[in-house]
Amino acid sequence: MEKKLAELKQRLLEINDLNSAAALLSWDQSTYMPPGGAPARGRQMATLAQLAQEKFIDPAVGQLLDELRSYEERLDYESDDASLIRVTRKNYEKAVLVPAEFLGKFYAHTAEGYQLWAKARPDNDFKAVEDVLKKTLDMSRQLAEFFPGYDHIADPLIDFSDPDMKAENIRKVFSELRDELVPIVQAITEQEPADDSPVKQSFNEDDQLAFGMQVAQDFGYDLQRGRQDKTHHPFMTKFSLGDVRITTRVKENDLTEALFSTLHEAGHAMYEQGINMDYEGSPLANGTSSGVHESQSRTWENIVGRSRGFWEHYYPKLQAAFPEQLKGVELDAFYRAINKVSRSLIRTDADEVTYNLHVMIRLDLELQMLEDQLAIKDLPDAWHARYESDLGLKAPSDVDGVLQDVHWYAGTIGGAFQGYTLGNIISALFFDAARQAHPEIEQQIGQGQFGTLHGWLKDNVYQPGSKFTANELIQRVTGGPLRIGPYIHYLKTKYGELYEL
Repeated sequence: MEKKLAELKQRLLEINDLNSAAALLSWDQSTYMPPGGAPARGRQMATLAQLAQEKFIDPAVGQLLDELRSYEERLDYESDDASLIRVTRKNYEKAVLVPAEFLGKFYAHTAEGYQLWAKARPDNDFKAVEDVLKKTLDMSRQLAEFFPGYDHIADPLIDFSDPDMKAENIRKVFSELRDELVPIVQAITEQEPADDSPVKQSFNEDDQLAFGMQVAQDFGYDLQRGRQDKTHHPFMTKFSLGDVRITTRVKENDLTEALFSTLHEAGHAMYEQGINMDYEGSPLANGTSSGVHESQSRTWENIVGRSRGFWEHYYPKLQAAFPEQLKGVELDAFYRAINKVSRSLIRTDADEVTYNLHVMIRLDLELQMLEDQLAIKDLPDAWHARYESDLGLKAPSDVDGVLQDVHWYAGTIGGAFQGYTLGNIISALFFDAARQAHPEIEQQIGQGQFGTLHGWLKDNVYQPGSKFTANELIQRVTGGPLRIGPYIHYLKTKYGELYEL
């Protein structure tokens, strides 16, 4: 059995190497690649994806998993070997349903889609991506249909990023959350909006990047195993547990853009850097779900990075970095500015209170597309209509409408957006559990000390990698299931004080 397990690990390592090479090409495409490289890049990524898929669905892998089943059953469920076999089998049983040729074509298509989107968005040219989006929708449906027995066509797509979650469950959680959020949004937006002019001045790009990276390092982001670059749409990527990179984007007239993008992506990266190094090159060396991953970016960006205690420590440092812009701005004014609640058009710029409404709009639209209830040609108008009905706003163009997010243009339609809101909910669950274990955490944040929080998260959330499903991890860490109570309490407490609700 040890010999068979070693063979399985070697095969998985080779597959991981192919996927990591593809990830490196994708990172380069999003950061430094000249536009002329797009056609070849799509082909290269498709080749690697197809090779990795062919290696993984090799019948020899299935045979090894069958032969190791009796060994797995003798082990403790939580053991590393049992977990590796269990997770690999689940991935294998899904992978064998998807032809390698299809996967290669899909990766080539999405690489082309990303490049077209990167040009179409600044040009406000939805027509330039309409045909590619139609093909994406067709291919997303094809991908889902490889998986028999689903309740909703989106379920297999959701399962890729948030295993064990289904469209019906998500709609239920989102409905409960919407009922709680809408009154809060109404109560706040009826008031005079907070003045965010302190963060809307001119701030030197290099100084912004330097400040953000210093905070990320203070949090625990290891630059010996990471780096930061600029891109159109910030993301985190991992090529190994020793190479976990982040990206950001900078607006010289908005201090919050680069800073909070950096803290957000650093949260993702710290999760990956905190995974048990013994899992390197295996399916266990990943975050367990999109929702859990987003919980970490939201913890560090929002629960920590937008807290009053955090800025009591860091605001004098920020004033020192930007003395002319912030010399007359009191901490209270700055704190209100970075926590301004307003109905807005851009998801990534949205405040904590309205953010989830943006996600819900996207989820509803993509479910309608998958259900064949919404045609691609009608998507821009449907987008504007939902923003008018839900947020009372209409974008002046598609730049801040249907073209604002990269997800549908560089991936599937379905399965991506729900993780953002699930992450917000889970972030409050985990942070509550951390405070119960270490009541001193909030005081430490006010002193610029993050070792206790980071250490608790590493021990309880990061180290296991993908040994446990999100639902299993939430139960283990919090003692209960996924629930919105702690998140709603967090929002009502914080914004109740800010807006005297």
